[in-house]
Amino acid sequence: MAGYSTRVRADIERWRQAGLIDASTADVLRRDVEINARQSLSFGSILAMMAALLFGAAVLIFVAANWETIPRLARVAALFAIILGGYVGGAVLKTRDHAAIGEALWIVAAAAFGGSIALIGQMYHLSGDEASALVTWGAGTALAAIALRSNPLTVAAVGIADAWLFLKGFDYYSRSDFPHAFVVMAVVLFAVSFWTRSQPARHLIILSLLFYLVLLAMDHATLPVAIPLVIVSVVLFAVAVFAPEPVDRIVRLGGRLPLHALLGFLAGLAIIQFELADESTYNSGFAIASVVALAGIVAAVVLAGRESWGLRWLAYLGFAFELAIIYVVTLQSMLDTAGFFLAAAVLLGVLAIVIIRVEKRMKDPATGGATA
Repeated sequence: MAGYSTRVRADIERWRQAGLIDASTADVLRRDVEINARQSLSFGSILAMMAALLFGAAVLIFVAANWETIPRLARVAALFAIILGGYVGGAVLKTRDHAAIGEALWIVAAAAFGGSIALIGQMYHLSGDEASALVTWGAGTALAAIALRSNPLTVAAVGIADAWLFLKGFDYYSRSDFPHAFVVMAVVLFAVSFWTRSQPARHLIILSLLFYLVLLAMDHATLPVAIPLVIVSVVLFAVAVFAPEPVDRIVRLGGRLPLHALLGFLAGLAIIQFELADESTYNSGFAIASVVALAGIVAAVVLAGRESWGLRWLAYLGFAFELAIIYVVTLQSMLDTAGFFLAAAVLLGVLAIVIIRVEKRMKDPATGGATA
C-alpha cells in the first residue's frame, strides 16, 4: 500500500503541474490518499499484530507458570496492569501517529483480558464454563472496540464470537441448546463495525452467519433452512448487481456483496443436494437442484464475473464441485475405478478449457473485459 500511495502522490503532483487539476483539488486528493494509507494494513502492521499476540501469550504463560508463587493480590494487580497499560499505551501511541504499534498494544490488552478471565476464575473458584467465559471476553473486547473505535479489536470480537459458535454448535463439552444467540451477536457486531469502520469484520460476520446456517441445517430440518438461504442469496445477488452503488452505501462491503451472495447460494444448494442425493437410484429432486446450481453459476459469471476476479473463481470452484457431486451421485455405479479417473480427467480438462476461455474473454480489451 505504501508503494501505491507514493505512486498516487507522484501522479497527483504531475496532474497539478500539467494543469489537469488545481492546487486545492490536489490537496484534497493527497489527504484522501494519506487517510486510506493509514487505515490499510501494511506488512509492518501485520508483523506488529503478530508480535503483539506472541507477547501477550508469553506474558500470560509466564504468569500462569508462576501462578502459585505470586501473591493473590499481586496476580490480580499484574493482570489489570497489563490490560490498562495496553489500552492506555495504545491510545497514546495512536495519537502520536504510531497506529500499528498502538493497535498491537490493544490486541495485547484484549488477549490479557481473556487470559485474566480464566486465571481469576480459577483463583477464586468462580462458577461457569468455557462458553460463558468466551461471551464475557467477546463483550469486553467489543466494548473496547467501541470506546477506541478500533478496526482490529472489532475483528477480534467477531473471532471470539465465532469461537463461541463453534464451541456451542459442535457441543464438545456438554449437550445444550442450539446457539441461536449468535444471530443477536452478529447483528450487534455488524452495527459496531460501522462505528469502527471495520470492513473486514463485516465480511467475517457474513461468512460466520453462513456457517451458523450450515450448523442449523445439520442440527435441525435441512430443507427449511437451505431453501430460504438459496432464495435470499439470489435476491441479494440481484439487488447488489442491478443497484450496486446504493446497496454498497448501506452495507459497505466494498462491492463484494455479490461474492457473499454467490457463496450463500452455493452453500444452500449443496445442503439441498446432500439431502436429496441417493446413490442407489436416480433422484429427480437432486437433478433439479443440480440444474439450478449450474444455471446460477453461469448467471453469476455473466452478470458480475467481469467486475470481480474473486467471484469468477468462486464460480469455477462451485462448477467443479457440481461436476464432482453429479458424477458421484449419478454415475459412480456405472463406471469402475479406471473409468472414474478417465471421467475425472475429461471433466477437469473441460473445466480448464472453459476457465481459460472465460478469463481470456474477461481480460480482452476488444470485448470490453476488465481485470477486476
